[in-house]
Amino acid sequence: MSLMSLTAVELGKKIKAGEVTVKEAVEAAIAQIEKTENRLNCYVTVDKEGALKKAEEVQKLIDNGSLTGPLAGVPVAVKDNMCTKDLLTTCSSKILGNFVPTYTAEAVVNLEKAGAVILGKTNMDEFAMGSTTETSAYGETKNPWNVNHVPGGSSGGSCAAVAAEECSYALGSDTGGSIRQPSSFCGVTGIKPTYGTVSRYGLIAYGSSLDQIGPVAKDVTDCATILEVIASYDEKDSTSVKREDYDFTSCLVDDVKGLKIGIPKAYFGEGLEPEVKKVILDAAKVLEEKGAIVEEFDLGLADYAIPAYYVIAAAEASSNLSRFDGVKYGYRTEDYEGLHNMYKKTRSEGFGAEVKRRIMLGSFVLSSGYYDAYYLKALRTKALIKEEFDKAFEKYDVILGPVAPTTAPELGKSLSDPIKMYLGDIYTISVNLAGLPGISVPAGEDSKGLPIGLQFIGDCFQEKKIIRAAYSFEQTRTYKRPGMIEE
Repeated sequence: MSLMSLTAVELGKKIKAGEVTVKEAVEAAIAQIEKTENRLNCYVTVDKEGALKKAEEVQKLIDNGSLTGPLAGVPVAVKDNMCTKDLLTTCSSKILGNFVPTYTAEAVVNLEKAGAVILGKTNMDEFAMGSTTETSAYGETKNPWNVNHVPGGSSGGSCAAVAAEECSYALGSDTGGSIRQPSSFCGVTGIKPTYGTVSRYGLIAYGSSLDQIGPVAKDVTDCATILEVIASYDEKDSTSVKREDYDFTSCLVDDVKGLKIGIPKAYFGEGLEPEVKKVILDAAKVLEEKGAIVEEFDLGLADYAIPAYYVIAAAEASSNLSRFDGVKYGYRTEDYEGLHNMYKKTRSEGFGAEVKRRIMLGSFVLSSGYYDAYYLKALRTKALIKEEFDKAFEKYDVILGPVAPTTAPELGKSLSDPIKMYLGDIYTISVNLAGLPGISVPAGEDSKGLPIGLQFIGDCFQEKKIIRAAYSFEQTRTYKRPGMIEE
């Protein structure tokens, strides 16, 4: 069995015990990248030389007892919207095609302190805008389960890389489901923590009030362990929250007796594929048999989540992306006349179609005469959605539901109908609007053999409850590897 078939925690134990060197682990990851990357396109940048050099440094620190953590020496991939000092960071956009940051994102710094070795930067939807990883300026990523299908997005590169064993684990970011949805499509586990738990410093912003960094890995144990490492209070991030408890691994217990689980009726209506519905309801039965109390309930305002999300996210994106003007960093058009012409041509040439669409939508809803009608109304709706979840969590410990209404669509089918692509986020975006934690765990496959994920949603700062529920469910299944890995 390849070293890359081990979970991150399992590989970390072998490195700690001296059974495997850090260099051997990194070389195994690079060998797998070289074997499958030409078919999958999970990475924008692979830093082979830097990873091997870092492996030697980390090995010395492990040998002298300086590094003792569970992830020391374990190779990781980082989504390409997190700044990494002296390593290309593009957001999968032409406009940042030459951008090499002078500093590193805080979440990545925390990983490096723990002894992680960065293999490279993963492909994504341009500026995290998309649900399929097809809007990348560097070509689409393909799903390791079936290369004719998308891996999901926007963290599709990270999730596909974990599924294809091109890294032991990865970091993604989640604005409206961008960790959980591709985790579901690629048959891996991903956590979106409570807003403010992981520093956004160094994360290139899409929607500042919604973005959150989180882990992607093979199982719940890995995700809880990684979250412990990357979660921290950071003075450099004004939205960072100082939490009393960062011990996420203590809840890795196979026990859901008495856990109250709510299933929103609105999540099982029109648009949900029958095969997905069956897998989710079967999972609910499994948890009920293990002692959980499972009930259906009415979650109000579910239908308003998508319009509220796309107004808020697009408004924040239009503001955040105004910094990319060809002056300070990144791409600049070669032929222009005057400053305003340079702005216009740089952005026209540098941004892709989906990014332009969202900037235009955001600029419109923030414009004079429409600000009250759209943006303020969306903010009020966001507050009401949070109230609905607050009411639900007065009664339930955890909310259970699908991650996406379908399994991974075929390549090229989603971008032709952007509205349909936006509607695919129906079960994930409410979590970001309310700042809640959510986790996606593999729960089954459809008739085509494509993975189906199960989502657990918790109240703010209640990651332990969703981790416990997910871990207990995970004990009833065995982790499956994509067919291309079984060759």
